[in-house]
Amino acid sequence: MLKKLLNSPVFLLASIAIIALAAAHSPKTKSVVEAAADSTSPRAISMSEQWSVVSVADGDTITVKRDAETKKIRFCGIDTVEKQQKLGPQAKSYLQSLIDKGNGTVIVIPIEQDRYGRTVAEVFVKPRPGTPGYQSEEEIFLNGEMVRAGFARHYTRYSGNCPNKEVIEQSELRAIKNRAGFWSDPNAVPPWEFRKRGR
Repeated sequence: MLKKLLNSPVFLLASIAIIALAAAHSPKTKSVVEAAADSTSPRAISMSEQWSVVSVADGDTITVKRDAETKKIRFCGIDTVEKQQKLGPQAKSYLQSLIDKGNGTVIVIPIEQDRYGRTVAEVFVKPRPGTPGYQSEEEIFLNGEMVRAGFARHYTRYSGNCPNKEVIEQSELRAIKNRAGFWSDPNAVPPWEFRKRGR
């Protein structure tokens, strides 16, 4: 009889109502419930981590540090122009300028490891208060911003696991429309093709 009661839809609905009522009257419970409801936000993902940037290798690879741990991060779903390509140095400088807006701190959402042992991730910067062009609490999605600025291409072959793949796709459409960076040159060679030619 008790098992039947515990499994009944009425009991389940009554339990939910009691929890909701408790949440409304208890600030601690309320904050837990609200945090769970907001779990789709990148800041609320338990896997997101704050790191200090040690170095910028190019437009899609950085080295980060936290305490005694160091990681090499490869941006998910994008491929920036190589250092030897026309916009290579500018891509690296642009990424550094975005990181500087957050005083060198980035939010890393790890996704997987690549064959070189790098952590493939989505990376965000929270600009310091008062940064021109940014609202309070706004975050810069570095993967998407590098594509939007025309310094990187959407790397469709490796973007399947990126949570914000659609943002990267839309960023590329904007870059094409605005003929930004890479897209201003009709003869520009995609980075992956450039690497193949160099082998």
